[in-house]
Amino acid sequence: MVLIDFLRHHIDKTSPVPLYFQIKEIILNEILSGNLQTGDLIPTEVEFSQMYKVSRSTVRQAILELVNEGYLCRLKSKGTFVSKPKISQEFVYKLDNFRSQMTRVGLEPRTEVLEFAVINPTESIIKALETTEDSKVIKLSRLRYAGADPIVIVDTYLHYELCASILKMDMSVRSLTEFTSQDPQTAVVRAKRTIEAINAGPFESRHLRIKRGHAILQFRTVGYNCFDRPVEYSVARYRGDRNKFTVSTVSTGE
Repeated sequence: MVLIDFLRHHIDKTSPVPLYFQIKEIILNEILSGNLQTGDLIPTEVEFSQMYKVSRSTVRQAILELVNEGYLCRLKSKGTFVSKPKISQEFVYKLDNFRSQMTRVGLEPRTEVLEFAVINPTESIIKALETTEDSKVIKLSRLRYAGADPIVIVDTYLHYELCASILKMDMSVRSLTEFTSQDPQTAVVRAKRTIEAINAGPFESRHLRIKRGHAILQFRTVGYNCFDRPVEYSVARYRGDRNKFTVSTVSTGE
């Protein structure tokens, strides 16, 4: 356990601010200030309750909120530790490639190609790309890393007749956007995304290094060119414990 002097912080029992929230803010400030680092063990519920003369349930609520927000993680029989900070993903509202996103937040991107082949489209692919069952599509399945951690599996489907030359490229080091942006027929100018929460299956568990049933955020994205034709369809499964997503909205004035 890191020797942080939590007793230098005080809680105000006369304040209208809930006690659990005051304790939560104390722990969070120690994390955000860098006094607590990733992997550091924090005091137990009993120790916190003795420090601040509050009930264990009050401490438990503070810690649980920090766990749910991704700042802490609990390991059975070992204690509660400071988590790795979540990666803020902006692509929900901004068209950008993975390499640029990771570089911007100071993480080294890496890509492992899991599958790169010409396949027959399934019903969902036919619908998304507005193609036919006798057409061919290119499937590019990639495992994307932020530093040493795998954070997302992305399956991308492209029209074969538009993108056949991509099969000659090494997609472990090349950017898909770099390829598609060269031609107005394949350059994505807008995208429609659907987001849902799912549980990790055996495939996701193995590649993302998480337990089966672990929370995953799945994004289904259809990218359209300037002629409003769908040219790219992707299914991305993000680790819920290593990612957070930012959405920007504007008022309609109503």
